[in-house]
Amino acid sequence: MKARKKVVTAADVRLAKATGQSKPAKAKRTPTVRTIKSAIVPVDRSARSFSGRPRVETGSAAVADLGAPLAARPTLVEREALDRIDLSIELAPQRGLRLPNPIMVASGTFGYGVEYGEVVDVQRLGAICCKGTTLRPRAGNPPPRVTETPGGMLNSIGLQNPGVDAVIEKYGPVWQGWKVPVIVNVAGESIEDYVEVARRLDGVPGVAGIELNISCPNVGKGGLQFAIDRDAARAVTAAVRRATDLPLLVKLSPNVADVRPIAKAIEEAGADAITAINTLSGLAVSADRTRAFLGNTYGGLSGPAIKPVALRIVYEVAQVVSIPIVGIGGVTSLADVLDFMACGAVAVQVGTAIFADPELPVRLGDELRAECLRRGLSSCAPLVGTALPKRTGAPSAKGAEYRP
Repeated sequence: MKARKKVVTAADVRLAKATGQSKPAKAKRTPTVRTIKSAIVPVDRSARSFSGRPRVETGSAAVADLGAPLAARPTLVEREALDRIDLSIELAPQRGLRLPNPIMVASGTFGYGVEYGEVVDVQRLGAICCKGTTLRPRAGNPPPRVTETPGGMLNSIGLQNPGVDAVIEKYGPVWQGWKVPVIVNVAGESIEDYVEVARRLDGVPGVAGIELNISCPNVGKGGLQFAIDRDAARAVTAAVRRATDLPLLVKLSPNVADVRPIAKAIEEAGADAITAINTLSGLAVSADRTRAFLGNTYGGLSGPAIKPVALRIVYEVAQVVSIPIVGIGGVTSLADVLDFMACGAVAVQVGTAIFADPELPVRLGDELRAECLRRGLSSCAPLVGTALPKRTGAPSAKGAEYRP
């Protein structure tokens, strides 16, 4: 194939004469390269202090800007000032569930805790929510199960797990030796499933609580999710509450028009706390666009893309319930933690971002402590609910966001 003939322009001739060249030089073409920046990227660990804590000034000096370079090792005075900040959270005070700090790890992103033991100091976490656990072993959905999206990821794991008995036998003794609370995420297809798993977990050393994943198909109602039906959500929560004395958290689904009646029903049924939110239902298309990409067709969308939805639901739920709320959805920085707390969450769970940066949850605890010190706070409690209205506002389902 013949090479393309170079086209010499008048501008090239003038440039050659001005520079004394006999003929125009060959133009150098700079290729245009299109890059796609991932929504979640690994952190630059070189910009972190020895302890992971931002450097702060103590004594009579004001606390330094958190954006300033971090010290190689905090001084003794700095450590003492930071350690005096109380980050503990009473998530279920009547049942004794107290977290050392409000930074938890979300179910499905941290395994059973032991998988990250060599790279993360799990004892510095607020709590661990382990993988979804069912009554019997589950093989999960057919592959592909995961795909990246512009603002996070879609997953369709299908609750793959060895079953509750195997989880208790293998991981219970390990959790018993940890000081970090481990909350078991429980899933099922019927109320009887949830109740039986809760009964088997009740009294197991090392199990600090239960998180009900009610975004599962209710076989008794033709596959309708427990989480999108107020009566079903109330029934499964009440049944599990009767079956165990363990602290009970119930995880809300965002795939509803108005989540407030469901949250209220869950509170009335005896839940100790609410976690919000689970993933949004989504779909990806194959590269040749002849089918859905995921083996199970649909998947759960997580990551930074869902944060505004999660904030909205936490904001609405906080106005109608009095039990604690744990915010989940797109937490990748301290700013995200502060946003969720301002909307009424007393704690947060870090999920998808862990895949890019496993140490993020531990570091966020340090950064939150430093932020409290910077603001002159002795605890993080004053950060909760600062963005909530003085009176209960209209839910987004009523069309408030569309008013002219």
